[in-house]
Amino acid sequence: MSTVWGTHDTTPTRLLLLRHGQTPLSVERRFAGRGDIPLTEDGHAQAKAAAHRLASRAIDAVVSSPLLRTRDTAAHAAEALGLPVEIDEGFVETDFGVWEGMTFAEARAEAPAEVDRWLADPETAPPGGESFAEVARRVAAARDALVERYRGRTVLVVSHVTPIKVVVQQAVLAPLDALYRMHLDTACLNEVDVFSDGPMVVRSLNDTAHLD
Repeated sequence: MSTVWGTHDTTPTRLLLLRHGQTPLSVERRFAGRGDIPLTEDGHAQAKAAAHRLASRAIDAVVSSPLLRTRDTAAHAAEALGLPVEIDEGFVETDFGVWEGMTFAEARAEAPAEVDRWLADPETAPPGGESFAEVARRVAAARDALVERYRGRTVLVVSHVTPIKVVVQQAVLAPLDALYRMHLDTACLNEVDVFSDGPMVVRSLNDTAHLD
């Protein structure tokens, strides 16, 4: 298997993975999947802080999930960078089905066996929703297509908790269960380098220095 050591690819494609800013559901720690919820005022402030930090970076493209909270976060960065926002359905959040808008405790109280199965097996989806394994396959395809379009350049991808975790999990060759062991704050920045011969390298994770 190829490793980053000794690779001839000295100019990887750099993915700057920005989680969207705070929303009403993130404040209450509720499942937020495909619901098109807005940013809070603090969420817009977080997005502006991230945009200010990114304004000095040499970024070639801004890509966003289609949902409102990511598009609005991306808009702040795009304005600072003087770039348009490209929408990519592949980086949309997990579909949490009937659990959308619930807290974890509410979902467990309503369907404890289903929640336990979901926690135990990434191939298990919430009722009416999407499994983490399905998300991983979708995000991997979107990442590969993005890298093909912007090979050797730097791309800001504004997305959600699960898709960002998936890129990191795949970069470090961790099992899919690792998604349950990561925490990402709202408006955090993460960096992953993708080399043309296969390897990926995580440069930073859950970086919130711009929010201090």
